[in-house]
Parts: sequence; structure tokens; C-alpha cells
Amino acid sequence: MTASQTYTARRLAAAALSAAALVGAAALPAAANGAEPRGPQVEISKVQYDAPGHGSRSNRSLNEEWVQITNSGRESVNLDDWTLSNRQGRVYTFHHLRLNGHSTVRVHTGVGRDTYRDVYQDRRNFVWDDRRDTATLRNDHRRVVDTISWDARHHGDDGRGRGDDGRGHDGRGHGDDHGRGPGHGHR
Repeated sequence: MTASQTYTARRLAAAALSAAALVGAAALPAAANGAEPRGPQVEISKVQYDAPGHGSRSNRSLNEEWVQITNSGRESVNLDDWTLSNRQGRVYTFHHLRLNGHSTVRVHTGVGRDTYRDVYQDRRNFVWDDRRDTATLRNDHRRVVDTISWDARHHGDDGRGRGDDGRGHDGRGHGDDHGRGPGHGHR
């Protein structure tokens, strides 16, 4: 092999290695290189479907029944005209609610004043069936964003095929992190 052939072979090998390194770096998932996945990450994070206590239809008892919606992404999400519904077709529609990144809002069943942390369906009866139900969150285009189901016969299953919701909760627990932005409405 002549000196010029050796030099050309080395240049080609270096170019191939550089190209392979670029392709490998581009193929890394966003989480591997420290960046968050793009786009909204809105989900039903917890459900308190069986209000603690004796189950009266007092407003206090109704408001202890709630669904928690979490935006785990960085960007805020406008939930205007998004809906939360149960298996029987009872629907709550969000109005004027922007959920900031890394924030949570609770949707209570009873009557109350909407805040950045809590919104109210203004209902006089329980929405969520204690024995078996499904909560479905849809965006303003009516596409399903998240769903969670429960069945009292299979307690501890969060409806996603796991014994908990992947965050150490059984889908019914309380949380301390709340959302941003007022919202209100129901059908």
C-alpha cells in the first residue's frame, strides 16, 4: 500500500467513525442526554373515589371525592374545553384553566370556589362509583389523554395493569402538589 493510499484509507476510516458517532448521539433518547421529552405530559395522577368517612352527601363529603390531574412536563397546558368523565357519562368540562408545568389540580365533586389548586364540579351527588368506575381525561379535540379504572374486587390495581401508579400510590391517595389557574364547568 502506498503512502497516499494509507492516508486516504485513514481519512475514510476517520470520516466513518465521525459519522457513526454523530448518528449514535442523535439516536440517544431525550431522557438519556438530560433533556425532558417534548410536549405536554398531562395525566390523571390520583383518584379519591371513596370519600373518607360515613359517605353522607354533605358538600364536605362530596369535596373529599376528587380526581387529581398533573402536568409533569415543563410547559404549561391550556385545559380549556378538556373534559373529565366517568363510566356512566357524567362529564366535567374545564374552563379558563392553565395548568403550569410540574403542577397539579384537583377536581372536586361538590360545590366550591375555583382556585389555582382546586376546581369544583358543583354537583350535589357523588360522581365516582366506589366499587367500579373509569375516569377518562380528554383534550379539547376529544382525544383520550389518560384513563384510569378501578374495581373494588381488585383493590390496589390502578387500572394501568400495575399494583400502584408507578409513583408509590394506589391511585386513591392524597397528594400535596397542586396546579395553577382557575377553572370551572360541568355538563
